[in-house]
Amino acid sequence: MFRRLPSVARASLPRPAVRPITQARTLSSSSAPNVVLNLDARKTAQEIRSRGITSSALSGGREGGMDRDTIIRLLYSLGSRHEVERYLRIFSQSSRSTGKEGVLPEAKFAVLKIGGAILTNELDDLALSLSFLNRLGLYPIVLHGGGPQLNELLEAEGIVPDYEDGIRITDAKTLNIARRVFLQENLKLTAALERLGTRARPIPTGVFTAEYLDKAKYGLVGKITKVDKAPIEAAIRAGCLPILTSLAENAEGQILNVNADVAAGELAKVLEPMKIVYLNEKGGLFHGVTGKKISTINLDEEYEGLMKESWVKYGTKLKLREIKDLLDTLPRTSSVAIISTDMLQKELFTDEGAGTLIRRGHKLYKQSSIDAVGSSQLRQVFTERDSEVASGRKSVAEIFSDMKGSAHTIYGDEPFDVVAVVSHPEGQTPVMTKFLPSRNGILNKIVDNVFDAIKKDHRRLFWTAKADDENRAWHFEKADGSFTRAGRSLFWYGVPDVKEVETIVKGFEESGRIERVFLPVGPSVPPHRAGARAYSTSARSPLPSSRRGYATAAPTPRKRVALIGARGYTGQNLISLIDNHPNLDLTHVSSRELAGLPLKEYKKSSVSYSNLSLDDVKKMEENGEVDAWVMALPNGVCKPFVDAIDSAKGNGVIVDLSADYRFEQGWTYGLPELYDRSLTQSSKRVSNPGCYATNNQLLLAPLMPYLDPVQAPTVFGVSGYSGAGTKSGQKDAEGRSVTLPKVTAEDLGGGVRPYALTDHIHERESSTHLRSLLSASNPDWTLSFIPTVAPWFSGIISVLNAPLSKVMRASEVHELYETKYAGERLITVGKKVPEIQDGEGRHGWRMGGVQVHSGGKRVVVVGVLDNLLKGAATQCMQNLNLALGFDELDGIPKDRI
Repeated sequence: MFRRLPSVARASLPRPAVRPITQARTLSSSSAPNVVLNLDARKTAQEIRSRGITSSALSGGREGGMDRDTIIRLLYSLGSRHEVERYLRIFSQSSRSTGKEGVLPEAKFAVLKIGGAILTNELDDLALSLSFLNRLGLYPIVLHGGGPQLNELLEAEGIVPDYEDGIRITDAKTLNIARRVFLQENLKLTAALERLGTRARPIPTGVFTAEYLDKAKYGLVGKITKVDKAPIEAAIRAGCLPILTSLAENAEGQILNVNADVAAGELAKVLEPMKIVYLNEKGGLFHGVTGKKISTINLDEEYEGLMKESWVKYGTKLKLREIKDLLDTLPRTSSVAIISTDMLQKELFTDEGAGTLIRRGHKLYKQSSIDAVGSSQLRQVFTERDSEVASGRKSVAEIFSDMKGSAHTIYGDEPFDVVAVVSHPEGQTPVMTKFLPSRNGILNKIVDNVFDAIKKDHRRLFWTAKADDENRAWHFEKADGSFTRAGRSLFWYGVPDVKEVETIVKGFEESGRIERVFLPVGPSVPPHRAGARAYSTSARSPLPSSRRGYATAAPTPRKRVALIGARGYTGQNLISLIDNHPNLDLTHVSSRELAGLPLKEYKKSSVSYSNLSLDDVKKMEENGEVDAWVMALPNGVCKPFVDAIDSAKGNGVIVDLSADYRFEQGWTYGLPELYDRSLTQSSKRVSNPGCYATNNQLLLAPLMPYLDPVQAPTVFGVSGYSGAGTKSGQKDAEGRSVTLPKVTAEDLGGGVRPYALTDHIHERESSTHLRSLLSASNPDWTLSFIPTVAPWFSGIISVLNAPLSKVMRASEVHELYETKYAGERLITVGKKVPEIQDGEGRHGWRMGGVQVHSGGKRVVVVGVLDNLLKGAATQCMQNLNLALGFDELDGIPKDRI
């Protein structure tokens, strides 16, 4: 979905080592929200390094470091081409704008509040990320803490840290140690930046003036009374990043300790930077009753009601009050984002954003007449934004006349950043005939506020948009289904039966309530050429049919797949699924050992094995010979192939079955039942989850909000020996290499063999991705996983033992699974303990056997799947279908789920 402007602007050229301040590029557009950033740089650094942008690339001198093309390629890896180009345009325009009177434009970019733990654990990654931002011509103002380091030194000297009302009580000895810690950490970060060729200036004091907060109660703790921006601006004029600490001085020159979050807020009031972002381990604010993350809070519309909610109390109430007080002092375009550290890159470089967005906004309205809204204001909106008016197809008067002739409601916000019109004749399905957002309405997420208001009033809705609409990702996110024909896309939600969709659309077309381009009047524009997929569904409401579309739909375009590494068991199963797919053709199968031999398992056409080189792969991608690549290679092998495809700058989708990209930014982790399907639908790089990891995550996901935060859950997994992979063996009569397992039943002697008893890759994989589902504050959460190989061929059975945070009944736990997986066609929630035979040779996942310990705070659940199918090939097919615009289960035999 589309969101407000991320807090990082984009530059067009690398800048010299020291540059006159008038040449520096920043983003201070009046339409952009303003920000203070609380930064975790790990994800940025990982993405930079994954693209080959290393420390040496940054430190090779300003002119010899990263060039503009390298930066743009990195940005393309994080977001769509439309997003990157839009941000580059905005940056270019904003770099010419002037700052607030007395404040440099560069100082208005961002204030980064960095926790002390990051300086200890992730210094190199942090420095690399800051250097990358500076390479874009940006001057982030860095404000860091040092709490963990200070506590460690205090405890080493026998001083127990003491707090009152969450504020550290600071005596003279504590303050002396704090000054040493802050100076040490400040210089450490500065030195790390200088090593990368990025000039930085330590400013440990001199920015904040304070008076005693309450000397008798808190000691040497200050309340900031003034912010002197002169040291910050002097650093920027010298071409240096300013590195600040949260130390202040009073009028007598006494150093005082101040809270770093408070200091960041005071900087925001003076500098009015682009945005305010607070890092939150939960990844946002969560509704106290439903447990769901709150996407957006429009304070003018919702603040009073929120503060009266029974669940809004203690820290939540205080946080909302503080945010409102801060935003009330800033321009209305300012906003606060509460996000988790691993979501920072979405906040910086993509439309999608992350976490909870809080803005002042304006009150929303809904009116049933043009006059109630204001005809002159509406006329201006339609004149400026409506494509029918711009193209001359209709006048505003004609549109107004149509609206007056039928029952309709006009939705919007007070400044008209978004205007929507919903037609709803009595007894008929509503149609959103107009949706007209301004750029500010998109970037500040007002589109979501208005759409949510519409959704509250209408349980089902249809609407259309141009297939190349710049905001099409937002439409796909909001819809349960869509269809593209002749350059336009039709979207809907709330109608789960595709036959009912067809009936409704036929009625729309006959009555003229939607454009007639959906009728079968001739060949349609292929969806991929119109800029959108032929069909897309969201994760919220998967339809039960095997194929979604209209009876009047144009033929679905076929897609071509190349399989790299087809000798193994997973490759063979995937060949079978593609052979069964109605719209996929396997055109290339690469295997060094089988090159030249016919692929007998594939029946659609004659295909022979080949041995594709990296140059072959690059040329095929450049020529558009393949729509999707599947990497069925061992771990650590596929990167050269991915690099070759990336270098061709084509449009091919990659699905990697190895573990190589399961932790990479820029790659979508493709477990559709748990993580946002729309991400896969819009992704070109998909990492297929591991087999054990799939079982682990499906077992744990429904329980995540109820797990004991102290005791880690344990999964004991037993897999058939096919999970160990294959090895080269003897040749058959035709000279074909015979696929043999690395481990056999004979090797196991009829028993089982535990292996990799700690730190198995699937333990890390499961833990990393499940953390995104946590609503509790526990960034170090992990599970314990023990894998075992058994003397059967395929199939995994895993037993979860999970300590709970509260007493629960088995029926309550079972209901969690039913709710979580309702409508998921590959998941069966059962009551009896599943056996290995229930998963072997089947494409779905089955769970059951929920039992709760007599104490009520420990649950055991069992899950089974086939490691070669749902654990690999079937899941790959799901991801291919989503990324290529097909129904998620196309090609998957429904009688073997």
